[in-house]
Amino acid sequence: MRKWTCFLLLAASVAHSEVALAQINEDDSTLDASEEVATPAATVVLDADNIYVNEAENTVIAEGNVEAKYEDRILLADRLIYNRTTDKVRAIGNVVIIDSDGAESFADEIETDSNLADGFVIGYSTRMPDGGLAVAESAVRTLEGFNALDKIVYTSCEVCDENDRPTWAIRARRAVLDEEAQMMSYRDAVLEVAGFPVLYFPFFAHPDPNSERRSGLLAPDFGTSSKLGVFYEQPYFWAISPYQDLTISPKVMANVDPLIEMQYRKRFWSGSVSANFSFTKEQEFDSDGEKFGEDEFRGHLFAEGGFVIRPGWYWGFATEQVSDDLYTRRYDIDGENDERGLYAGQPRYLLNQLFTQGQGTDWYVESALLTFETNREGDSDARLPRALPLMFGEKLYDFGDFGTLAVSGSTAILERELGIDSYRASTGADWSASRVLFNGLLVSPFAEGRYDYYQLDNIPSGASTVTRGAASLGTRLSYPLYRPGENVDIIIEPEALIAYGTAGTNDPDIPIEDSLFYELDETSLFEANAASGFDTYEGGSKASLGASVSARWKNGMSISALGGRRWRDTSDPVFDVGSNLDGTVSDWVAGLSANFGSNLQVETRVRLDDDSLALNRIDARLKANLWRFRTNTRYYSIRGDVTSSGFSDEGIEVTADFKMTDNYYLLYTLNRDISGRANETGRISDPADIRQTIGVAYEDDCSRFEVFFERSEARDRDLGPEDSIKFRFALKTLGDFGSSNVD
Repeated sequence: MRKWTCFLLLAASVAHSEVALAQINEDDSTLDASEEVATPAATVVLDADNIYVNEAENTVIAEGNVEAKYEDRILLADRLIYNRTTDKVRAIGNVVIIDSDGAESFADEIETDSNLADGFVIGYSTRMPDGGLAVAESAVRTLEGFNALDKIVYTSCEVCDENDRPTWAIRARRAVLDEEAQMMSYRDAVLEVAGFPVLYFPFFAHPDPNSERRSGLLAPDFGTSSKLGVFYEQPYFWAISPYQDLTISPKVMANVDPLIEMQYRKRFWSGSVSANFSFTKEQEFDSDGEKFGEDEFRGHLFAEGGFVIRPGWYWGFATEQVSDDLYTRRYDIDGENDERGLYAGQPRYLLNQLFTQGQGTDWYVESALLTFETNREGDSDARLPRALPLMFGEKLYDFGDFGTLAVSGSTAILERELGIDSYRASTGADWSASRVLFNGLLVSPFAEGRYDYYQLDNIPSGASTVTRGAASLGTRLSYPLYRPGENVDIIIEPEALIAYGTAGTNDPDIPIEDSLFYELDETSLFEANAASGFDTYEGGSKASLGASVSARWKNGMSISALGGRRWRDTSDPVFDVGSNLDGTVSDWVAGLSANFGSNLQVETRVRLDDDSLALNRIDARLKANLWRFRTNTRYYSIRGDVTSSGFSDEGIEVTADFKMTDNYYLLYTLNRDISGRANETGRISDPADIRQTIGVAYEDDCSRFEVFFERSEARDRDLGPEDSIKFRFALKTLGDFGSSNVD
């Protein structure tokens, strides 16, 4: 459609050039079969078997294998006629227009005037750059930039011959392309699927597929569930400006009142903001759609933004708010656990933050205000801390052969409505260097020290201040062994750490805020202080021993592993069994990764008991693409013996599809809690499928259709097991999902 407009420009240029050509050769009745003519705007090259002037009709005619070249566009035709009296150009027979991007348009006949004011096409068809195909019986262009097409068929599916039935097509009595608005509108349109009429629209419109992002309807989401009943959600994408947009998604449900969800995005010269929010007026309801409680306004808001202050400095914010603990689960709203801002929250906790961040080649600074809210059963916002503020800064000094020194400082002001208030200030220094000794032995000496000051309120012991000084001194040793091979290279590297540190560094009055969920693994095995955060410190003498092994094949495959264990001279009661720093000997820890190309990737992390070598913990991930089968699978298990609660945790997550034919797929997802859910008081649920789906999808070059059944056995207060059937579809160039970026 738009390619015809490109041809009009070509045809007009040909018309003007032929005038010049005829004037140069006006004494001759026949012109050269190949001519190149320069015009004020461009050069037109016309090639044909025969080019001549008909003086009686005052026309210039090119016949036989006509080829006209204008800049980077080409016109092919059996015959081309320029009427010098009417200033009209006419191309007849097997007309082909090849545009600069390689797209081709076809017609039986085209006629236009030289100033592009009007024109017509008979037997028109075009393939657009994005794959869209339009066929029309005739087309007319007006001075205002409207292209009217009669008896049009539009699709983005491949059509090889006239007997092919595209997966989908829009067939209309008449269509109009508004070039200025870049919109395509139809009258009496019918959506056909596999050649059968499905939907009739008296009027239908969509953006020109060649246009930039445009306002319009996106692919809907519809189905039925035991909780919501039959539901239908229809997103509308509003491109407010080149730098902002709004997606409005009203959702109607049979069991409860409608809900409106919106997503707003805006890009500024120095940054961007985005917000996802929804609202409704309804009572609470359970998994069967049974209502209870007060009828009131409910909703959520997830928003974030970030801006550059100056080079190297950045500030931003993130907010998470819900009206009810179970609001997002009741209405199946995504995004609660997405990462926003500088800090990541924990599942089922809402994190609000305002932060600034600065970074240079040898320094880093961050500062943030944080507040938390809980959506967990039995938890209270009053016991959650507010960080007012949290700050950290670090400066690096490079002394060349004498190593690198990092000087840091940190503060944390934590307040609660109920519980301990703490005010911490810390400063520290960390020096390290590396030397290669005889036969390739790598020696990396290090030294670090830190001083912490705590001011405490509401602590049971009555202490108001606590101070701590901690330091470690030691070295890391490694001896890489490299064996090249014809097909595979092998590297084996034994590693060790020996360090001496101050003992008794963890005062029982210091509240542990930033190290609650820490666990020693292979990534921190050779750290001087294996404890994370600032509230705990691994003091005393310690040593680690382990080895890394890697094999790299010439074809790109690789396998690598790292493992070992850690020893301490004394036990520190502040570290529980879950941290793997309890007692004087840690469990064995190891990590293994194998990359066999795009077809198979494996990653596994394990923790083995220090005495019996029993499997205390495993987290294994598999990504495979073999034959017609694809999967992304994770299995995890941790024994109750190494958890703070004393309860085991085991589960599996599977996403898979099987290509049954070239176009049909079998879909399957599983998120199963194998061990059941537990809290501090005991086991509160049996093993269950948190979510399981099975479905069928059809996909070709121009569309994708999905239908799947979903079963959830997760329980959370009023919400229990739920069944649903959902449908999804997307048509290429129509109803596609919006861009993830604001242009």
